[in-house]
Amino acid sequence: MADSQPQEPRDSGPEARHEPEHRESPAAPASASVPTPSASASDAPAPEPPHALLLSGARLADGRTVDVRLGGGRIEAVGTAGSLAPGRLPPGGARVDLSGYLLLPAPAEPHAHYDTALTADSPGSAGPPRSAPEDVRRRTTEAALLQLGHGATALRTHTRIGDVAGLRSLEAVLLTRRTLRGLCELTTVAVPRLLTGVAGADGLAMLRDAVKMGATVVGGCPDLDPDPGGYVEAVLDVAAEHGCAVDLHTDGGDPARLSRLAAAAGGLRPGVTIGPCGGLGGLPYETAARTADQLAAAGVTVVCLPQGNCRVLERPSPSAPSSPSRVAPVRLLSAAGVAVAAGSGALRDAANPVGRGDPLEAAYLLASHGEAAPAAAYETVAARARKAMGLPEVRVEAGFPAELLAVRGTEIAGMLSLAYSRVVIHRGRVVSRTSAVREFCDFAAPGGLGLPRQSQG
Repeated sequence: MADSQPQEPRDSGPEARHEPEHRESPAAPASASVPTPSASASDAPAPEPPHALLLSGARLADGRTVDVRLGGGRIEAVGTAGSLAPGRLPPGGARVDLSGYLLLPAPAEPHAHYDTALTADSPGSAGPPRSAPEDVRRRTTEAALLQLGHGATALRTHTRIGDVAGLRSLEAVLLTRRTLRGLCELTTVAVPRLLTGVAGADGLAMLRDAVKMGATVVGGCPDLDPDPGGYVEAVLDVAAEHGCAVDLHTDGGDPARLSRLAAAAGGLRPGVTIGPCGGLGGLPYETAARTADQLAAAGVTVVCLPQGNCRVLERPSPSAPSSPSRVAPVRLLSAAGVAVAAGSGALRDAANPVGRGDPLEAAYLLASHGEAAPAAAYETVAARARKAMGLPEVRVEAGFPAELLAVRGTEIAGMLSLAYSRVVIHRGRVVSRTSAVREFCDFAAPGGLGLPRQSQG
């Protein structure tokens, strides 16, 4: 019986033979001696890939089958299948056969917590996660590679500063960012706990130090400060002072507080992002709609977390009962003109011990719950997520960045349902592959039903 599934993508050429796979890449050595990071060192651009890459036979979301040539970290050309001959590649170029794969702009992760990720099953998980720099580096590296394998080539992680750890966790994440350069783009949000009153003076000074160290976004959770309005003002002042973006945690259950935030944030550049705003879903429709209009007018972006709310700043006890997670009303916000992106949130920590960190699952949940059509749901984890992070737009067209994801399938709805085999491309280079094979035992089907098979056994 004929194989009903497309073959795995095949590479040809020197670069393809030496391309590393990152299915379960080990964490970077935690004990490595690395200088203290600085903004200039950690933000230096990665060198451009030296060779071209040809993606042949890929299917686009609009149904076309095309060849795509990549070079210099960008898409050089897109043509009909077979039009971009491999012989035209420069010496050292490679070819990847993507027949049977759907080629899309790569997703991005706008809301992660790598400093506490992967701690749900660790020894002593009933207490706060270990904050030793080597532990934070190991968790950050493993979590980032896990999400890279899912397809996210750009990652934003919220890192706590202050308390006992001070700036050590942030320093560890910044060092990891440098280690992962060339595989993915990792940016960091500095998250202080308190910023107002006498108790918040140290947090405010530490927030400014965090920006000087290399944190490119300032944030935090105003809901946990005795003066939420003062907290927001302090964050916006630091952002305006240093030209940083803002990314704040809030449940969004207090419409008056959100109105004040929208009024204060209106017009701020580079921009203001809030999330997960699950509390908006519990407000009366008229109140939620009015609040959504205010957020849209202020240009505030909302990042929802369909896989479960993130309560990591509160350090919930695994044994303590927790309220069910609520997802922001995406359909209502989108109708009001609010830019809505979707993130993964907690990744197997105390807030969500089974978090997968898969952007495609976030899109799947939005589509399956009726908050967005499949194509629009994918936009929340791809184009809208990248825009929320201040990244350049990606299209499968010449001239755009070569940040791409190939998934076995023929259309977006089916891809979100069964997104098993994936090829991830960052800066024009294959950086991760995941291959899935399903086999069934041999049996004699009565009447020759013509059932699909992947293997003859």
